[in-house]
Amino acid sequence: MTQPTFTPLFTLTHDIVEAFTRWENDPILIPLSRPNQTAAEIAHQEVVTVDDLLERMTHQHIYLMYLGSLLIGEMSYQVDPKHLFKKEEGTAWIGITIGEAQSRGKGIGRLALNYLEHQIMNHGLSRIELGVFEFNLPARILYRNMGYKEIGRIDNFTYWKGHMWQDVRMEKYLDNLPMPAEKLPAR
Repeated sequence: MTQPTFTPLFTLTHDIVEAFTRWENDPILIPLSRPNQTAAEIAHQEVVTVDDLLERMTHQHIYLMYLGSLLIGEMSYQVDPKHLFKKEEGTAWIGITIGEAQSRGKGIGRLALNYLEHQIMNHGLSRIELGVFEFNLPARILYRNMGYKEIGRIDNFTYWKGHMWQDVRMEKYLDNLPMPAEKLPAR
């Protein structure tokens, strides 16, 4: 498999905005990436605009994922957002989306998470927190295998397949994060 590359998002193009809109409306990703209170919210379609992404860029560090020249996903972090479960200064809240279906389940999420952890550490932050819906077992297993520990749950957080599910909050301290065996390629 071609190794993914990761690059900070500084400049928006039509293709990038179009990809974000496609991922935001992917019926497989919707229940995994955004909380929904009803089946109608899951069906809701969103158009991502340049202004939406510019606004995100004011408070998030966004990185694009590529396989060769194909944009396959995005990841981001923000520092000390209000929605942290454990209010600890110097915390990065992360999000990862493997947007293109053919790139899922191939270990790219693990590589992306490793890259993002090192970017966060280089930013001078020592803790990561994330939320993952309780039904998203592959993501929960990945996070656990990469050293994340459950710190709490929020009941009735999102709707999927006929009932409400919890948001599982997890954390990882980066104090003892090993350097990668080889430096991941950057674009």
